[in-house]
Amino acid sequence: MTGYRPEYEAALRLFAKVSKAMEAKGLRPPILVGGAAVELYSGSAVTTGDFDIVTPRQSEFEALLREHGFVRPSGPGMATRGWIHPELGLGFEVVGSTVLDGNSDANRLQLIGAGEDGVAHVISVEDIIADRMGQFASGTAREMREQAQKLFALYPDADKVYMEKRIRQETDGEYGVENLEK
Repeated sequence: MTGYRPEYEAALRLFAKVSKAMEAKGLRPPILVGGAAVELYSGSAVTTGDFDIVTPRQSEFEALLREHGFVRPSGPGMATRGWIHPELGLGFEVVGSTVLDGNSDANRLQLIGAGEDGVAHVISVEDIIADRMGQFASGTAREMREQAQKLFALYPDADKVYMEKRIRQETDGEYGVENLEK
């Protein structure tokens, strides 16, 4: 795992450690989604300030975060939904219990090895592109189209048939793969 900014790589290794601990307890590992998945797939060309996580076992996941040095921020002006590792400055937040409300294909999850730290389970590049297009289509995050286009350009061998279906689902039929081409 090289080519990423150091704090991102360290956070990804911590995520893999926590995932490994979840599996050791007989629990399904958490899945990395959102901006941290975009950063992974873009080789840190697009950066993030937090790791969005999906897990049906939020309390167990958060207990393991505490065991690995994460703290919940407190005080004026601090968000309290997520967790911060003081040495990394990157937050971790559980954003749901299923990937894209169950609309993604679980067989497409990617496993990213982090050496002896374990493995990180990550949303597929096709699904993260569809997610970005869905956010773009909602009108609340217009910059997400650019992220989707960057990932599309970086992954020319991605499954375009699946991606078309997923983009259409996420955008209520308004957009498709053709809208990713610059």
